[in-house]
Order: sequence, then structure tokens, then C-alpha cells
Amino acid sequence: MKQVEDQEILAKFSVEGTRNEAFNLLISAYQEKIYWHIRRLVINHDDADDLVQEVFIKVWKNLDKFRSDSKLYTWIYRIASNESITFLNKKKQQNNTPLDEVSEELKESLVAASYFNGDQIQLKLQQAILSLPEKQRLIFNMKYYDELKYEEISQILGTTVGALKASFHIAVKKIETFMLNEDISY
Repeated sequence: MKQVEDQEILAKFSVEGTRNEAFNLLISAYQEKIYWHIRRLVINHDDADDLVQEVFIKVWKNLDKFRSDSKLYTWIYRIASNESITFLNKKKQQNNTPLDEVSEELKESLVAASYFNGDQIQLKLQQAILSLPEKQRLIFNMKYYDELKYEEISQILGTTVGALKASFHIAVKKIETFMLNEDISY
């Protein structure tokens, strides 16, 4: 399938008769990327699936208010990031557990996750990422896995490029330290 331009999606969405077609194009273009972004944050497949649905419901309800001052993907990504953070915060509050324990729970579910078939080093990398504070983890995932530019991350998170670079650098150092201090058996 050819990549559909944001302008085409928005133009079709603005016409009542082609609104559903536009939304289907939008989902085809962005659903998989959004799913994996959310999945790396919440780990659990079912939670990620639920959050993807919530994200696209919000997109459907608010697409007519999209101002086009950023890319459509950036806007959807921001919604997905906020929904994921809200989900993790609710999980922390529901269980009345500190964020460290939520991270430990995510690490445990990572090992048990049926989708994870990486080797020991990949598992340790995922555990290292989960040991990061929430914002550093989000920034690291966006830069490392999603290969977003700092300017795009800045638009999504509403943070300066300089602060993002500093957070990413600190996250990389923490991951390196984690990897060096963990016993990785081959």
C-alpha cells in the first residue's frame, strides 16, 4: 500500500462522505507505529491494544480540531504518549505502589511476554530501559526505536531540544551502566 499524505487524509476527513475512508487511511498509516510505541512503554499486549483503541477514538473525536501546526503523526504520537503515561500513573495509583515497583512489575511481564523472543542481551536492554525514570524512558524509546528527530520529540513532549538531548544522554549512560553491571550469560 502506498503511503498516504497527511493532507490527503485531512482533506478526506473534512468531507462528511469520505470521513470514514480518511480514518481508515489514517489507521492504516499509523496504527502499527503507535502500537509499538505504546507497547514499549506498557509492555503488556492487551494493555497496548486497549490504549491504541483509546488513542484512535480520541483522534476520531478531535481530528476536526487538528491545527496542522505539526505533522499528523506527531499529534497522534503525543496523544499516544499521554495516554500511556496516564495509564501507567493510574496503574501505580490503583495498586498504591511506587513507580519503582511498577517498573519491576513491567520487567517481570517483559520476561513472561509471549512476543519477546530476543536473546539475553536484548532482554537486558529492555530491562535497562524499564529501569529509567518515565520521561527518560519515553525520550529514549522515541529517539532509539522510533528514530524521531529531537525537533519532533520536542513538539510531542513540549520540551526544549537541549533538555531532550540532556535527558537522552543521561538515559544512555544509565543504560550503559545497567548493562555493564548486569551478569549477561550467553
